[in-house]
Amino acid sequence: MEAIKLGSTTVGITTPEGVVLAVEKRVPSPLLESSSIEKIMEIDSHIGTAMSGLTADARTMVEHARVTSQMHAFTYDEKIGVESCTQAVCDLALRFGESVEDDDALMSRPFGVALLIAGIDEKGPQLYHTDPSGTFVRYDAKAIGSGSDAAQQSLQDAFHKQMTLLEAHSLALKVLKQVMEEKLDENNVQLAQVTKAKGFEILNENDLKAVIETLGTA
Repeated sequence: MEAIKLGSTTVGITTPEGVVLAVEKRVPSPLLESSSIEKIMEIDSHIGTAMSGLTADARTMVEHARVTSQMHAFTYDEKIGVESCTQAVCDLALRFGESVEDDDALMSRPFGVALLIAGIDEKGPQLYHTDPSGTFVRYDAKAIGSGSDAAQQSLQDAFHKQMTLLEAHSLALKVLKQVMEEKLDENNVQLAQVTKAKGFEILNENDLKAVIETLGTA
């Protein structure tokens, strides 16, 4: 849990149009290529996740979610539900310490990562929070990571259920801006969205820059 409390601040917001994910990317050295820091990952064309905590643990969980999603599509010829995908991730989180003969890849300790899983299915846009205990809860808006207390309060004050996707973009970055130690720019944040029309997509640098510029005028 300590790894999560010290991890990057991560924000998720649900709107009627889709779900927005935003993450602070910490760049500890000017020599580090910021594009190589992956804090938001695709699980399937309609589901994505943002993380706070140990990135290597997140990769293991995301890989499991991807395989589960592909197996579901192959078996049932339909996309996996967002809740079912989240459940699969949490089932893996609960399996640390087990010794199963045919599975030698299990963890000897709990996962040190929390995830925000965003997706869209026939139930509409959804956002789930998972923690290392294997618990998952659905939220309209949620913040995790080192600045999560202040960020969650800001979300509570500003969120409303009829937000547009663009309003959610702005709110997510505003919240990160409040809790980040350095000036927010396109190199130290990542923004993604899941919509019915386009599915999951991570915003490119130009689109991200445009959203950041609107913050300056807001």
